Amino acid sequence: MNTNFKKEKINFSNYWDWNGFKICWSVTGEDNKIPIIFLHGFGANRNHWRNNLEYFAERNCASYSLDLIGFGDSDQPGIRQIGRLNNEIWGNQVKDFITQIVRPKNSSKVILIGNSLGSLVALTCAVSFEDQIASVIASPLPDQIYGKKKKIINKKLFKQFKDKFIYIFFIFFPLEIILFLITKLNIIRLGLNSAYYKKENINSELIDLVTKPVLRRTSARSLRAMCIGMSTREEKFQASYLLRKLSASKKVPFLLIWGDKDNFIPLFIGKKIAKFHRWVKLKIVPNSGHCIHDEDPSVFNRISYKWIRDLKTF
Repeated sequence: MNTNFKKEKINFSNYWDWNGFKICWSVTGEDNKIPIIFLHGFGANRNHWRNNLEYFAERNCASYSLDLIGFGDSDQPGIRQIGRLNNEIWGNQVKDFITQIVRPKNSSKVILIGNSLGSLVALTCAVSFEDQIASVIASPLPDQIYGKKKKIINKKLFKQFKDKFIYIFFIFFPLEIILFLITKLNIIRLGLNSAYYKKENINSELIDLVTKPVLRRTSARSLRAMCIGMSTREEKFQASYLLRKLSASKKVPFLLIWGDKDNFIPLFIGKKIAKFHRWVKLKIVPNSGHCIHDEDPSVFNRISYKWIRDLKTF
């Protein structure tokens, strides 16, 4: 067990210029052998991994966590600044983070660990950067799942119409008012109550972690770019297509960790993925919800580290 890191630097903020945008990231155990990048879910940020980073750093892992663009303390650009925000953009952000931040310190293949949206970003990055990725741990993986490729019959015009409608809808939808009401009407706590099975884990620290980025004046414009971007993605950036792409080579070992009480993304989705893609390993955690890494960190850490320890890459 390696404890060669400064505990006072856990969640210490670093900033990286990515294509003109300020990106916030942290690292624990930077000089350790096995690089891991922790990717948060929608509405969260790098500090959502506060109960996990030190555990892995003590086990010779360089534990990186970063705020995806639009979240946390990273810049929150809108349509005019960046166009549409989706997992293609976030996947590119992670690829460049590996190249520009991780590689100067560590040449080993990188493990990606994601929660929800972060899992989709990890999958997206792994497909286009598979030679650099040792494994993906997804807990859980969102998106619709199809067993076979969808038949596309004359859908181009329909998609163009739908995408235009979505764009116009969200341009005029009063997200500024919605976010204001969310912060004032205690809706964030209600959302966390749905996400967490163990309600005692919902404390002021967690609520503050989720609320602070929403209060920034740029949050609505960035959310608008996300709503449009995620709603109008091409099929090649959807989970079913990405999983099929990764299945073709099976170069990247893939672990799903799923709470059996997940109200946001039900367990049957995870079982569906494991059924369609036999190379994917599914681990079910009883009596846990959507954020196992924070709700049951000791269980999540133990399962994840055993998977990492057993990888042939290291």
